[in-house]
Amino acid sequence: MSTPERVLAGPGILLVLDGWGHADAADDNALSLARTPVLDGLVAHHPSTLAEASGEAVGLLPGTVGNSEIGHMVIGAGRPLPYDSLLVQQAIDTGALRTHPRLGALLEKIANSSGALHLIGLCSDGQIHAHVEHLGELLAAAAAHQVQRVYIHAITDGRDVADHTGETYLNRVAELTARAGTGQIATVIGRGYAMDKAGNLDLTEQAVTLAADGHGSPADSVHAAVSSGERGDEWVSATVLTAGRDAAVADGDAVVWFNFRSDRIQQFADRLSEHLTATGRSVDMVSLAQYDTRTAIPALVERADASGGLADELAAAGLRSVRIAEAEKFEHVTYYINGRDGTVRSGEEHVRITGDVKADYITRPRMNLDRVTTAVVEAAGRADVDLVIANLANIDVVGHTGHLAATVTACEATDTAVGQILEAAHNSHRWVLAVGDHGNAERMTKQAPDGTVRPYGGHTTNPVPLAIVPTGTDAPEPTLPQTATLADVAPTILHLLGHKPGSAMTGRPLL
Repeated sequence: MSTPERVLAGPGILLVLDGWGHADAADDNALSLARTPVLDGLVAHHPSTLAEASGEAVGLLPGTVGNSEIGHMVIGAGRPLPYDSLLVQQAIDTGALRTHPRLGALLEKIANSSGALHLIGLCSDGQIHAHVEHLGELLAAAAAHQVQRVYIHAITDGRDVADHTGETYLNRVAELTARAGTGQIATVIGRGYAMDKAGNLDLTEQAVTLAADGHGSPADSVHAAVSSGERGDEWVSATVLTAGRDAAVADGDAVVWFNFRSDRIQQFADRLSEHLTATGRSVDMVSLAQYDTRTAIPALVERADASGGLADELAAAGLRSVRIAEAEKFEHVTYYINGRDGTVRSGEEHVRITGDVKADYITRPRMNLDRVTTAVVEAAGRADVDLVIANLANIDVVGHTGHLAATVTACEATDTAVGQILEAAHNSHRWVLAVGDHGNAERMTKQAPDGTVRPYGGHTTNPVPLAIVPTGTDAPEPTLPQTATLADVAPTILHLLGHKPGSAMTGRPLL
């Protein structure tokens, strides 16, 4: 065992530090403002590099910020995956979406029956969950089929884009309707209600009864609607615009969901479908991209194949892994890192960490990090576990609030937790690969369309740190390449475990 590679081989820990991006120190860089001696030491004293986690490097459109879903998928797949947003844009560019047979049949049916088309989705250009310009293509298709009544149930953002820009994006929606010659904004509600994915059905129900039944506060303009969000665009309350007072979903209508990402819209989609069925309304539904809903909702754009990744290789090799994360990121270390596959493979253990109190990320930026850390330390101490895969969510989840001080605290709490995990890894003779899945906390402000600089809780296009801490040895530590991508993580992990990367992986082992 004289070479660094052979010394490194053995059991290990993959530690995904959600939202851990790299940027120069600045007044809006929560990571550089925080005291993080452990994270600083990972980069300074161990093999490290910067990995691309956005744009074409992971299967997104050029210049598009990374996100947790595609980040974990590419980490697991060992190759870039054409993301849903890219596939949707390709369908638009080729004309395939506007002429899609499924969409055409739905629109023709509505036009012939004089029913209404309801378009529901996030109205911003953050490119994490949706892009407002995609709505324009759906409106054009509706106009081509002479659908007379088209109602838009708009969800305001404030997370993936600068806060307090909701009115700007709703004005853009109005421009798109004018260009298409059809459509009007009927209702408005913030994504905090419409895109909850933590099982807070009391929030989701407000979005459901707004779209389905028109239950909301009246407003005569989008300005009045967005002004109801005292906590910003994310929490704009359920509002019915004057033009939408007769826009409740009726029997025989159709719904098109125009978010391309599934995880934060599927709870709304399921509950709306169940509510309409329970109230005797038969409604056709389709989604722009494939959703992971209980309800069968046909998709206009199918997703990319992500099989043959890390999970499949671990199962084939008979290696046992333990997956650990808080509820907010649990699916990412299970479903998404497994290639959007809900199958629990042989040798997998899933540990979902939950808390005793309702999440309030600004007042409780530590979240349930102590419980996550304890679970990782316990799993690392087990001789039967080959690989621990854990997500530390704080940097990203708290960063999404746009609250700089709380995010600094979250960064410092994460630093302490990583230190405890590194100690446990050393004691159990495990290597550790720590990597961000996308940037976030390293940029907490953004210039809004009106030129003002505002708090920003969204993701970035910055690269993410990637560091490897080998097991204790006197052998020299290897040097990592100066450039890397998230697609290199799975091949490197398999190499560290003493196995060759899978044939489907185009990423490279970094050692």
